[in-house]
Amino acid sequence: MKLEINGEKRELPATEATLDEVLATLGIEAHGVAIACNDRVVRRGEFAQQRIAEGDRIEIVRAVAGG
Repeated sequence: MKLEINGEKRELPATEATLDEVLATLGIEAHGVAIACNDRVVRRGEFAQQRIAEGDRIEIVRAVAGG
């Protein structure tokens, strides 16, 4: 499946997936991230239900602690 993730064209082996599955494929822990799919913010509780389709645009932002 071809997606755009953080502005980069990416191809994932799955033909259909949820946001949770995309994060797992990318090796990203779901805790501490915010995600927008096609310019719509997706709540953490919806990651497992949010279906991803060919051509979707996903922005993943990680929270970083610091001062």
